[in-house]
Amino acid sequence: MFWRRKPPDEPPADEPPAALPADGEPDPSDFDDPLPDELAAEPTADLAAGLEKTRLGLVGRLRGFLGGGPGGPSWDDVEETLIAGDVGAGLAIDIVERARAHRDGADSEAAVRVELANLLVRREPGMWRPRSAGPGLPAVILVVGVNGTGKTTTIGKLAARYRAEGQTVLLAAADTFRAAAIEQLGTWASRAGAQVVAHAPGADPGAVVFDALDAAVARKIDLVIADTAGRLHTKVNLMDELAKIRRIIDKRLPGSTPETLFVLDATTGQNGLAQAKAFHDAVGLTGVVLTKLDSTAKGGIVFAIEDTLKVPVRFVGVGEKTGDLVPFDPEAFVAALFA
Repeated sequence: MFWRRKPPDEPPADEPPAALPADGEPDPSDFDDPLPDELAAEPTADLAAGLEKTRLGLVGRLRGFLGGGPGGPSWDDVEETLIAGDVGAGLAIDIVERARAHRDGADSEAAVRVELANLLVRREPGMWRPRSAGPGLPAVILVVGVNGTGKTTTIGKLAARYRAEGQTVLLAAADTFRAAAIEQLGTWASRAGAQVVAHAPGADPGAVVFDALDAAVARKIDLVIADTAGRLHTKVNLMDELAKIRRIIDKRLPGSTPETLFVLDATTGQNGLAQAKAFHDAVGLTGVVLTKLDSTAKGGIVFAIEDTLKVPVRFVGVGEKTGDLVPFDPEAFVAALFA
C-alpha cells in the first residue's frame, strides 16, 4: 500500500508533528494486513546446514593441521588457513599466537575454537530487537550497503520475519536513485503483508522517510524499515544524506534510537569488510547483516567483522528462502562450525 504526500525536505524545528491529509486519520486496523499463508507456514532455517561449506572447507582444513602427529600441530598452516578463510592476516597471526600460548594440553583445536569465540562481540541476553521511542511509536531500522549485496531483499526478509512475529511493519523506499529498488521493495511489501511509503524515482530520500514516519505514527505501526541509497558514496555525501535522515527521525520521533544495519555479502570477504568499515567510519553502524553465508567456504569473515568493527552481526543469510535469514547467535554459530 502506497501513501504519498509532498512534505518539505525537513520539517522546521518548531513545527508540530505533521498530520495526515484533511480527509481524516485512518483507523489503524485498516492497515493490519494478514500475513500471507506461505510465509506463516515457512520452516525455520537450519544454521548448521547453511554453514556446511565453511565447516567442510575452513574448519575441515584447520582440523587437519591441528590434528597433530609426530611433529605436533602445523601452526604455520593453521595461520595460512585462517587467512585464506577471510579472517585476515593480522588477526590470524594473533589467533595462532594466543592459541599456542593458552592451549590446554594437546587440544589445539579447542584452543583455536576458544580464541575465535572470544573475537565475537558480547551481547545482552535474549533475542535482539530494535527499540521504539515509546508506547505507540515505531522502532526504526535504517538499512545501508552497496548495490548487489542483497540489501533490498534483506529488508523484505526482515519485514516477513517481524510480520510473522505479529508486528505491523512499514517499509520506506528511500533508495530513490534506483527505480528498480522502489519496485522491488513494493513487491516484498506485498509478499510480507507489510506497507510501503514511496515517492517517485529521484525524490528526496529524507522526504520519503518523513512521510513514512508520519504514516507509521498515524497508523500505530510497530516497525519502520528504511531502504537507503545503495551507492558507495564519498564519506561526506554519505554522512550528509544519512545525517539528514537521522535529523528527520529525531524531530518526528524525539528520543528514538534508530538502528543502522549494514548488509554485507559474505562472498566478498575482506573487500566487503573494507566497505563496511567505510560506512561505519562515516555514519556509525549498530549492526551487520551477513548475506550468502551458505555460498562461501570461507566463513571467517564473521570473526573479522566483529573484531574489526566492534559491531555485532545481527542476522545471517543461509539460503534463498525468506526464512533463511536468521538471528545471529555467537555460541550457536561457533558450535555449528565445529560440529
